[in-house]
Amino acid sequence: MNFQQLRIVRETVRQNYNLTEVANALFTSQPGVSKHIKDLEDELGVELFIRRGKRLLGLTEPGKELVVIVERMLLDARNIKKLADQFTQRDQGQLTVATTHTQARYALPAVVATFKHEYPKVHLALHQGSPQEIVQLLLSGEADLGIATESLDNEPELVTFPFYEWHHAVLVQAGHPLLTEPRLSLEALAEYPIITYHSGFTGRSKIDRAFTDANLAPDIVLSALDADVIKSYVELGLGVGIIAPNAFNPSKDPDLRLIDASHLFARNTSLIAVRRGHYLRGFAYRFIELCSPDLDEAMVRTAIAPHKDNGL
Repeated sequence: MNFQQLRIVRETVRQNYNLTEVANALFTSQPGVSKHIKDLEDELGVELFIRRGKRLLGLTEPGKELVVIVERMLLDARNIKKLADQFTQRDQGQLTVATTHTQARYALPAVVATFKHEYPKVHLALHQGSPQEIVQLLLSGEADLGIATESLDNEPELVTFPFYEWHHAVLVQAGHPLLTEPRLSLEALAEYPIITYHSGFTGRSKIDRAFTDANLAPDIVLSALDADVIKSYVELGLGVGIIAPNAFNPSKDPDLRLIDASHLFARNTSLIAVRRGHYLRGFAYRFIELCSPDLDEAMVRTAIAPHKDNGL
């Protein structure tokens, strides 16, 4: 048994059992992939994959259990390298943070600026993507930290921590009739075309639920992945926006006005996520602490420690 065989088993599952794609991903040949799988099965004395002719269709029961162990072993192998780097290059290395555009653009700049001042030799890589893409980057080990409002707390392999809480707000052009409302209502809001986030981004589910619970069917004329696009189309007069309030800057958005809507929409919590068992360098704990001072290293380290099997 060797690490290449374990990588092939994991990649076979990731590539939906397409051995050509497995070979491409691992920079090897398809016959080599097939041989590694067969050699491992012969060594273990069990079949790991369900087959139809030469095609792999899925995992057998032993294969399903093996994949769990393989993931843990490969994660620990990466952790060993990071452990060595922590003690030999304490203030150098790379921290990869996967996040959404909204977080990268509006929530993280102050944190990033302070972090880079404290750790000038650490390469900070910010990967922007959808919440589901962030989850996959964390699970694959390609990202150390994930920051988003959606999806992160639905994955059992991820440990999440609160970053900050917020409510949606309504964005309109200067002089818009909604500015004269003494207390904005969903009924008044639903009278206008609405521009807001795409499904699965930045608390969109809370917006939909609020209108559904009020038996209203808003006219959502445009859905966007980030607030900059929403603001652009509100400026053009195509509708009223529903955005995260930290995306609005009066000095940079002089033709727009923000209306409090905290009484209309449920509270959102943006989260920081780490894969359970993932080894974090000291500077990663510092980045988390800069996001939220209550999240000290001892607390985070305890929370992300891998589960121990009973009796061990």
